[in-house]
Amino acid sequence: MPLLQKINDDMKAALKGGDKTRLEVIRFALAGVHAAQKEKQMKDPAASLSDDEVIAVLQKDAKRRRESIELFKQGGRNDLVAKEESDLAVLDEYLPEALSKEEIEKMVDDVKAQGFSDFSGIMRETMKLVKGRADGRAVGEVIKEKLGGA
Repeated sequence: MPLLQKINDDMKAALKGGDKTRLEVIRFALAGVHAAQKEKQMKDPAASLSDDEVIAVLQKDAKRRRESIELFKQGGRNDLVAKEESDLAVLDEYLPEALSKEEIEKMVDDVKAQGFSDFSGIMRETMKLVKGRADGRAVGEVIKEKLGGA
């Protein structure tokens, strides 16, 4: 089942079940997906979003929420931290499982073995392999460790 269909089905289930928090998060996510869809259809009217493109939209939303959590923690707003964390948990259900640090290190080693030696080259190639399953910050930290230790 395509990811967009699953999200729509989950929205209907949340609507029927009266889960307002979940419904709000899914509607917000779908709004972003539909905006991306319209943008893509401006170029090609018959185009539709692939699962990877839907995941990319959801990851942007998840990243925004993670940043909000950090800012709310700094501001001492624990009530908002809890809300954002629960919203993020709903989004995480639709995102692929994140890579572990060891998996990222292996990918970085593989890219270095292909002949890339500078940070930007390694980062660019590793992010192609990661395909959104790891945060760019985590990948960058691993690369810095590898280059610093070399």
